[in-house]
Amino acid sequence: MALGTDYELQDCALARALEVVGERWSLLIVRDAFYGVQRFNDFLTHLGIPRAVLTARLNALVAAGVLRKEPYQQAPLRHGYLLTDAGLELWPPLYLLSRWGGRHATPGGPHHLFAHAACGTDLDLTGACPHCGVPAVPAAEVVMRPNPGRSAAPRTDPVSRSLARPHRLLEPIASAADAK
Repeated sequence: MALGTDYELQDCALARALEVVGERWSLLIVRDAFYGVQRFNDFLTHLGIPRAVLTARLNALVAAGVLRKEPYQQAPLRHGYLLTDAGLELWPPLYLLSRWGGRHATPGGPHHLFAHAACGTDLDLTGACPHCGVPAVPAAEVVMRPNPGRSAAPRTDPVSRSLARPHRLLEPIASAADAK
């Protein structure tokens, strides 16, 4: 019997959330949007995702109100993808999942560390700033940096190169198109 594509019989908020962000690649697209990726080709290059799958996932995330399309070029018309308010609300669970993965599923620990931009203190396991007492630091106030305990990633695409330096979340990264 084939797997279903939804959780129709699960009357549960988690099941509804999984219908929005639970498909393969969806959370990685959202993660990259937090990292500052906005352009289709940059998602494509950084994720190594098939073009048709990326198109489908971006369309679904836009339809669900997680991302919005915003034109960045008129001729030919091209859109960037930015997080909506609903998408920004995914930062705490995304951060928690990332921290869990860094502790339990990634040999050598996480690739990136996250700090409160206001004071430079690393966020704790819950996304709070232990120095300032901010209980849930919003994504716009977070700086990510490579984990110095990890060797540099061998990837050389423009997104990976941008993420190899400290970077404030949600700030657009240098695009592959900008490098030309």
